[in-house]
Amino acid sequence: MTPDEFVIHAIQTLRVPPFKGIHARLSGFTAAFRRRFPGLDPVAVTQRLAASGIIEIRPVKRGVMLYLAGEAPTRSPRPGAPGAASDP
Repeated sequence: MTPDEFVIHAIQTLRVPPFKGIHARLSGFTAAFRRRFPGLDPVAVTQRLAASGIIEIRPVKRGVMLYLAGEAPTRSPRPGAPGAASDP
């Protein structure tokens, strides 16, 4: 199994319904990746997959959430953020 296949497989098997993503650190993904592929950086691999459009990464408290492409929740702008709709 390649590192890319490992990431995709981990997202598919570690997620708990109804959630479609996994927390990279709290799910144990990062530790498992480092055990399986010593010398490879899971951050670099996931960032490369995200740049290729295979997965999506969303920042959250204490890490990131990993999603398969097209499964990440849409993000609405924070109230008061630049580009957010103003109150009537």
